[in-house]
Amino acid sequence: MLNVILVVVGLILLTIGIVWLIDRFVPKKLKPILNILLWALIVFLGYITFMSVYGEIKFNKLKEERYRIVIKKLEDIREAQLAHRTVTGKFSGDFDKLITFVDTAKFTITQRRDTTVVDEELTKRFGGVETTKDIVIVDTLGFVPVKDSLFGVDTRYKTMMNVPVGEPNAKFEIKAGKLDDSNISTFEVSVAKKVILFDQDKNFIAKEEQVVAVDGVNGPKLQVGSLEEASTTGNWPKNYTTKSKDD
Repeated sequence: MLNVILVVVGLILLTIGIVWLIDRFVPKKLKPILNILLWALIVFLGYITFMSVYGEIKFNKLKEERYRIVIKKLEDIREAQLAHRTVTGKFSGDFDKLITFVDTAKFTITQRRDTTVVDEELTKRFGGVETTKDIVIVDTLGFVPVKDSLFGVDTRYKTMMNVPVGEPNAKFEIKAGKLDDSNISTFEVSVAKKVILFDQDKNFIAKEEQVVAVDGVNGPKLQVGSLEEASTTGNWPKNYTTKSKDD
């Protein structure tokens, strides 16, 4: 966009120069008409310059608003996935199964306590001299529904597969797997930026897909988790999850 602005500014300056030349060298009869045309051109080019800058400002504001909404949904999905791994030992690669899990599964509430017991093997080895050892006992105290623990009475998890803004009826892409040569479970949930920003200027979207910045969402999509590494974080910077005064 900077190149476009520089070109337009250059044209404005050139036009102003032409107006000055006309004022100096063109016959008086033609001056009013040419001056009106050239000043109209200057106003038009100034408008284009303003809209180029203002258009990108509007795009960035809308982009950030939509990203924040999508990120909140991705954070909900991450919480559901972490609960799924806690209970089942792995992540889910299917939204319907993940939703059913949240609806029906329960966390086991346990309590760990240290205690001392007789070590029978050592006691026998030492000819009946009582020998003790320290152990940890895990007591099951009860069960708590995953749904209540994560979402309370809110049922928003039932539509976790839906991208909340952008292209109508768009869905998040969900995948699950394991790291190569290991038993570490992984997952990845993502949506393309062009889906979130589908109704915006294509040039702005193309530029946004190439972003590489500390305070930006790098790459062509928003995602949480990764199939290539043991990560459950998102690819957005902290400023997108910092609560605003209106939250």
